[in-house]
Amino acid sequence: MTVIGAEAVLALAPDASSANAARALVMPARWPVLGANDVAVWGACQGSGSKPYQTQVGITGATPVFRCSCPSRKFPCKHALALLLLRAKQEELFTQTDAPAWVSEWLSTRAEKERKKEEKQRQETATPVDPEVAEQRDLKRQAQRWSRIEGAATELQAWLYDQIGRGLGAIGDEQLAGWHTMAAHMVDAQAAGLALRVREAAQGIRRGTDWPERLLHRLGLLYLLCTAIRRRAELSPEMQAELRTIAGWPYEKSEVLSTGKRLADQWTVLGQIREENEDHLTERRVWLHGQNSGRRALLLEHAFAGKGFEQSWLNGSTVEATLAFFPGTSMLRALVAEVTASAQTRWPDSTLSAEWRTVAERVASSPWVRLHPMVLSAAVPLRAGDHTFLLVEGQTVALHLGDDDTWRLLAYSGGQPLAMMGEWDGLALRPLSAWGVDGLWQRSPE
Repeated sequence: MTVIGAEAVLALAPDASSANAARALVMPARWPVLGANDVAVWGACQGSGSKPYQTQVGITGATPVFRCSCPSRKFPCKHALALLLLRAKQEELFTQTDAPAWVSEWLSTRAEKERKKEEKQRQETATPVDPEVAEQRDLKRQAQRWSRIEGAATELQAWLYDQIGRGLGAIGDEQLAGWHTMAAHMVDAQAAGLALRVREAAQGIRRGTDWPERLLHRLGLLYLLCTAIRRRAELSPEMQAELRTIAGWPYEKSEVLSTGKRLADQWTVLGQIREENEDHLTERRVWLHGQNSGRRALLLEHAFAGKGFEQSWLNGSTVEATLAFFPGTSMLRALVAEVTASAQTRWPDSTLSAEWRTVAERVASSPWVRLHPMVLSAAVPLRAGDHTFLLVEGQTVALHLGDDDTWRLLAYSGGQPLAMMGEWDGLALRPLSAWGVDGLWQRSPE
């Protein structure tokens, strides 16, 4: 049976509080019922009520799936995490037996849903559609949407010219309110991506001593984006697809799965991170590395109000899978089209110069890419005053890392070189995982 390690279990937690709450439940006395077989792990956890919570985890796929009778809106909940933690630490407590009805019924229901989903996809594929009519309808819809986006880019470009003309020092509270008004205009024009960049630029005003330089950099990229949108007819189809995504016009998953470039490989989960914005929308980024192709891929998903994601991923795990990549020039974001089997993990190895070259090539193809996955081998984490950085091949790389994670990383390294994966944002590296000393270091859930 598959047993997930404690560190990997905690990496599945939606936030730090869930991880801490799960640790507090890792007591056999709280679990009057425990069991496992080749397809699932289950347990009954005694809570504050008279009836224990029924918790179950499916373990047959590449990643675990969860269900619990508790009212928590977090996914996985603390009971599911605690169940897996208890199994990782005391596997002998789990009786090898047939699953009870409440577990087998859940597994059967999931299997039936998957069967119906596949059947629906087959029916949709088999339904005859006049290709010419469908193409004309789609072209008309795209032309209308592009017209609105180009109008928004023209308006925004003129507005940016005015802001620079007035000078950054003239930005007060009244002028700042105008920035949010402009962002609202972009949303009305169905250009949410432009609105996001205006809001982000506004948030950085008067924050930090170098805010003018950072603001000019953001506005310069935004002006370049508006220019590219207005000239999109002169650009390649790949760049037009890139601009569409950046402007906030996403591609449907079904379209990506049917037309996106596919790549079959053994994909290792390098690291992942969850972040929640002001609208209670949780973004999860999972970074993969193709062992044979050397390609990096981003699985980007969103969940609202603490709801869980459809699939869980374990850092350091490897699956044989086919990915479908979104169109564009950066070619990072992808969808999992098919998972065929688990595979033996083989962490990638890279040099600092090779990573910088890849970042430079990606920036040249799309200067608006915000985050770049980097793998740094033989890196030594160091602390100097309030600053944490890596020493790699005689060069220093600044790190974005909280105090708790900093000390955990320094303790894990012990002053010895390790391999690290993180997200480079143009200023510093945000570490997500590290390996090579003993086990696996992972960034704490945020």
